[in-house]
Amino acid sequence: MRLLLIRHGQTAANLGGALDTAAPGSPLTEVGHRQAGALVDVLREEPIGAVFVSPLTRTRQTAEPLSSALGLRPAVRDGLRELEAGVWELSTAGDDVSRYAAVASAWACGRPEVPMPGASDGREFLGRFDAVMAEAADCGARVAALVTHGTAIRIWTAARTDNICIGYALENEVPNTGVVVVEGTPATGWRVLSWAGTEVGERAESALLVG
Repeated sequence: MRLLLIRHGQTAANLGGALDTAAPGSPLTEVGHRQAGALVDVLREEPIGAVFVSPLTRTRQTAEPLSSALGLRPAVRDGLRELEAGVWELSTAGDDVSRYAAVASAWACGRPEVPMPGASDGREFLGRFDAVMAEAADCGARVAALVTHGTAIRIWTAARTDNICIGYALENEVPNTGVVVVEGTPATGWRVLSWAGTEVGERAESALLVG
């Protein structure tokens, strides 16, 4: 089973560096809408049979051109939401962004019990994201597209796939409408085939040593 983890298009919060994680969230900018439209051609060769989106405005807007072209109705799943920023919601301060990233990284390094201040912990995030991945893998389609969020993609792949470490995930941001291609099932395990257009081998290389 191939699952396409797609980051949403550009938002004003992205441009301002804000931790925008709560619903409904920022809508797409004009650039973001153009990026969403371009996905139709980018993914034209993929036999997509199902589309899943988070409840946030930006993922639903991103999925609209693709799902319309495919004649599919996106399934809205709460499990695809971004990692909640809690007390740091909408902050643009560098220290707050670093603290948010540190907590999220701990979840990918086997410490999901570390709490996000003012929000839930990694057990909640990984549990809900796992559930949607399992549903998508069992939906009967050859390929499913899941329009979700950048940090969610990076932390889930680092925590759950066989060939992505947290160092690689931190070094390699998923750009707006970037696609991370994942293969597998919950039973057999997951591996990343490509990351925003770059093929990934048996083990992604990282210059970072993260504990």
